[in-house]
Amino acid sequence: ENREAMLNSKSNRLTEALEEANKLFDGVCRAREAALDAQFLVIASNIGKEKANELHSEMSAFDSTAFAEDLLTFMGINRTEVEETDDSEDVPGGFLPSDAWQTMGEEAPKYFRRAPTFHYMMGSFKSEPPVPKQRIERQKKASRGKAERAMPAQLKEMQESHQEATEKEVERILRILQTHFENDPNTPISFFDFVIDPNSFAHTVENMFHVSFLIRDGLAKIKLDEDKLPTIEPTKPSGRGEEENRAGARNQVVISLDQREWK
Repeated sequence: ENREAMLNSKSNRLTEALEEANKLFDGVCRAREAALDAQFLVIASNIGKEKANELHSEMSAFDSTAFAEDLLTFMGINRTEVEETDDSEDVPGGFLPSDAWQTMGEEAPKYFRRAPTFHYMMGSFKSEPPVPKQRIERQKKASRGKAERAMPAQLKEMQESHQEATEKEVERILRILQTHFENDPNTPISFFDFVIDPNSFAHTVENMFHVSFLIRDGLAKIKLDEDKLPTIEPTKPSGRGEEENRAGARNQVVISLDQREWK
């Protein structure tokens, strides 16, 4: 009934009605009374929205000139003292004191202590429908037979190239081991220092794989030192019985090495 009076910006009738409703709500004990309170809340919200829309305030307008003046005043600008020297342009900050920016910097963090907003570096994720897989048609029996006849030759070539690369790498590691041992034959070579690459876990595993060929072929041997840590050294050729010594001294050991232990 008093809607027009409540919409008046100079009237506090809406606030008074809300306070009276809060007092009445303390005594609510029936469902109908609670429904009336909810109905009043809806009406009061609509009136408050209309009252807010009718307000025309210029408080949200930002005056950059006034802000700059207030900022300079806060930083301690002195407009009365004017330096008349020719080098006044080289003085940082003009007529501001030397600690002006430091003063503003100490004040600014008080208003920026909040969690940063999360955003994607490369933009938001846009889901796309999956690309339909192309259906591979079955080949005829005749073409399948040709492919099967050609496959063994291809696999044989790949196997030979891989085997050649492994043999070359094993020979290179053997030369490195022999060189280290010849330079200082009295100092045992630590197995882990020899095979571990501190910059690559994959390279470390490859080194251990290639060293295992040296042990298998009897070109090197591994034994434990006083601290029960493995050391490696090349084997000395023993003439005719070399192949027999290699065959009799073959032992296999399985160890585990994960990235944590490698680090």
